[in-house]
Amino acid sequence: MDELAAKKCVPCNSKDMLAMTDETANSFVQRVRGWNLINESDKLKLTRSWKVKSFVKGLEFFKFVGELAESEGHHPDLHLIGWNNVTIEIWTHAVGGLTENDFILAAKINELNLQHLLRREAGT
Repeated sequence: MDELAAKKCVPCNSKDMLAMTDETANSFVQRVRGWNLINESDKLKLTRSWKVKSFVKGLEFFKFVGELAESEGHHPDLHLIGWNNVTIEIWTHAVGGLTENDFILAAKINELNLQHLLRREAGT
C-alpha cells in the first residue's frame, strides 16, 4: 500500500489548516500516479480523467469513488462528460486550495479496483 493511501483524511474544520504552497503541491503530485495539478481562479486542484466502457459504468465508477470519499469525509468534484469521460477534481474547499487530504484521497482512488469499468487503450 502506498504511504499516502495508508493515511486517513483529517477533518477540515481546523482554523490552523492552510492551503499548500505551489512548491509543496508540485512535490506531492509526484506521489500520485496519473494525477495533474491545475490552477483555476488562483486555486490549485488535483485532476485526473478516465474513459469508461459506458455511461452506466461511469455511474458505477462514481459509486466506488463516492463510497471511498464518504468513508474519508473528503468529497471530490465528480464529472461525467459525454457518455464515457470521467473526470475527478480534488481540492479542499474549506481552505481554497490543496491540503495533504487531497493527495491522500487521490492515492486511495488510485488503489481502487476499477479496471473492469475502464475502456482498454488501443494496443493493450
